[in-house]
Amino acid sequence: MNALLAWYFVAVWGAGYVATKIGLQSAPPFTFLSLRFAFGLACLAPVVLIWKPQWPRTRPEWIHLVIAGLLMHAVQLGGSHYAQYLGMSAGVTALVISCQPLLTAIIASRWLHARLAPGQWAGVFIGLAGVALVVWHKVDIREVTAGSLAATLIAVGGVTAATLYQKTFCPNADLKSAAVVQFGASLAVLAPLAVAIEGFPVVWSAELLASIAFLVIFASYLGVSVLHVLMRHGEATRVTSMMYLPPIFAVVLEAAMFHVVPSGLTALGIAVTCAGVAMTVWSRR
Repeated sequence: MNALLAWYFVAVWGAGYVATKIGLQSAPPFTFLSLRFAFGLACLAPVVLIWKPQWPRTRPEWIHLVIAGLLMHAVQLGGSHYAQYLGMSAGVTALVISCQPLLTAIIASRWLHARLAPGQWAGVFIGLAGVALVVWHKVDIREVTAGSLAATLIAVGGVTAATLYQKTFCPNADLKSAAVVQFGASLAVLAPLAVAIEGFPVVWSAELLASIAFLVIFASYLGVSVLHVLMRHGEATRVTSMMYLPPIFAVVLEAAMFHVVPSGLTALGIAVTCAGVAMTVWSRR
């Protein structure tokens, strides 16, 4: 079951790159994310009314859910979306964010007393090298500015902190109530920024609505919920090593949708990345 959940996460997270690219053509990042979380709350309303979730019982539990949600949704997505909005190429963005498993491994081994075998450490670095080969043709250093680089670093810091924070402080939270709390907190932060900074411009289209629906239902709710479930049943580094695979899935999906033939270097990168992930998640069990 965990293997099926892992592959679902990889597929939906990779497809999310394409859906985000489509959505940002109709609305700037903070506006797009505000629409995304508002739609998410609208979808969750009937769910929590029919299937009663277990709400946090104490104030610290509420605070932990809010912090984890802001890190995962507002900080991570806001940073990565804004970097692309400022002109950073998708290749550079994917490469920087793919440093998350390495950061997670360092933090988990240093402060969370996680022990990685030498082969797992090698897998972390090999996986990152494979991602670099996959996205190399999309890397354009000329488009990197101080602002876009800072936004991307904020994003990778946010998603790393979010996964570790969720695993440490709210590992058993009800996923329905967690989604409501975290969507609401992220909307409360991003909507004022969308109005104040961007003016909330929206070009309504079927493509925009489809991208929002996909990202809310399959990525923000189901995808993040699957990630939390996997974190409950696995070591942080082994689970987050899967973050190497979504950019690969995005490249394959792009090739299928837009008839872009992957180069030999891309194919090599896919093989190297898969080998690195396999080395990281492998255990004697």
